[in-house]
Formats: sequence, C-alpha cells, structure tokens
Amino acid sequence: PDCRALKAWLDRIGVPFDERDLTELTVMDEAKRRFGIRVAPVTEIGDWFTYGTYPDQKPRIEAHLKEVGAWPT
Repeated sequence: PDCRALKAWLDRIGVPFDERDLTELTVMDEAKRRFGIRVAPVTEIGDWFTYGTYPDQKPRIEAHLKEVGAWPT
C-alpha cells in the first residue's frame, strides 16, 4: 500500500520516477548494498534517500524536492 500511495502521489504532483521492484533479488541486494536496507518503499533523489511508510516519507520528500529546487510548480 505504501508503494502504491507514493507512486500515486508522485504522479499526481508531476514528479517523474523510475520504479524498481525490491522483490527481485538483484534489486534487493543493490538496495542493501547502497542504502543498508531491504524495505520498501525507498525513495532516492540524487545522492539523497529516504525510506519508511508513505506518510513518513511524504514530508521529507517534499522538503528535499523544495530544497533542491525540483518541487513542481
């Protein structure tokens, strides 16, 4: 549910994204190697990342997008 909610929100605000499925072993291993976690959703923006439930991530993502000047107008 959190992945679907996050994707729907990003679509709604017009932020493009690439989706990777953490149920795929290679993707899961890469997430563990790069971020030290194997939980979904993981959101990566440049060198910055966050993870956790959609309600926890949403304000952090919004703040980061605004910080880097990528918040849709």
